Amino acid sequence: MTEVKSQLELIKRGSDELLVEAELIDKLKAGRPLRIKAGFDPTAPDLHLGHTVLINKLRHFQDAGHHIMFLIGDFTGLIGDPTGKNATRPPLSKEQISQNAQTYREQVFKILDPDKTEVCFNSTWFDPLGAAGMIKLAAHHTVARMLERDDFSKRYASNQPIAIHEFLYPLCQGYDSVAMRSDVELGGTDQKFNLLVGRELQKHYGQTPQCVLMMPLLEGLDGVNKMSKSLGNYIGIAEPPQEIFGKLMSISDDLMWRFFDLLSFEASSEIAKMRQEVADGKNPRDIKIKLAQELVERFHSKRDAERALEDFRARFQRGALPEEMPEVSVAAGSVSAVLKQAGLVSSTSEALRLIDGGGVRVDGGKVSDKNLVMTAGVTVVMQVGKRKFARVSLT
Repeated sequence: MTEVKSQLELIKRGSDELLVEAELIDKLKAGRPLRIKAGFDPTAPDLHLGHTVLINKLRHFQDAGHHIMFLIGDFTGLIGDPTGKNATRPPLSKEQISQNAQTYREQVFKILDPDKTEVCFNSTWFDPLGAAGMIKLAAHHTVARMLERDDFSKRYASNQPIAIHEFLYPLCQGYDSVAMRSDVELGGTDQKFNLLVGRELQKHYGQTPQCVLMMPLLEGLDGVNKMSKSLGNYIGIAEPPQEIFGKLMSISDDLMWRFFDLLSFEASSEIAKMRQEVADGKNPRDIKIKLAQELVERFHSKRDAERALEDFRARFQRGALPEEMPEVSVAAGSVSAVLKQAGLVSSTSEALRLIDGGGVRVDGGKVSDKNLVMTAGVTVVMQVGKRKFARVSLT
């Protein structure tokens, strides 16, 4: 029972909801490796830290000896997940799906052990299912049940169109669980409806229903919205080491703890100790450096993490920055708008041009993303070229 208890503590760390905990305890007591599933539609070329919240949890299960199934939704990606959308999302082409899927395969093994991970593609079972099989699958759910889903019900009530193929998405995600015979499925809190469809379909097909573990959605650099490439508030795991390091150093002190809980592999006791150190007066920047080093090392190498730290120290702790620089307070927003408000550039177009040329840095990290959103509640050092500096407080 001690082994089950320790596994459960690790599994639940950082999670939002577990359904049904008693069922998972029974599965763990059985002593066999559980089949753990998490699915990702390859809708963008690269993974960002928001994606890794689920992948980290897969790693926790993997370290406990369970069988990990990393599902790439090359079929469901053709439909387009309508979760949280207030309009029909355009599906991707097969070529886009294929290219993105290959990138996902390469990047996920920065966290998971490739020798202990089964990579699955849901086209494997959906292609042979055919039209007749899809109609039979659709018979297991009703329109009334679909409209219980929050985003569908809101769109229906406001007379916004819902395409028929969008109703198929939860069914397909649920059928993945049947085809994979999953014991546990992981997903974000916005996926609850889809995850529970998987439980229901497994019952229809005579399987023991999976448990569902929901993880919080990670906020992006703005500290408000879900991390997303479309919002420009993301940290890509394939970005250069200095860029990852610099972006992490720019997050607010409050958001730092959220990142520790959901992204770090540090023990919970160690994170609690660091929290106490900050409460006792330690500079949060020193703790943030630990987080930045850990993540740069995970996605690149220990040497890259050391170099990124050395670069940061050279600029901020060894006098590489001017002793005096203007201090300004400006409204948070896009990096180009902040640069203009801070008086470091004369226009937004100049800011964008300088970013393209690699001439803009925030807290020592080179800015390459023109859509970067600067977070309110933090103070950063912004640099343009070799001689223009400002200490900018974002409100």
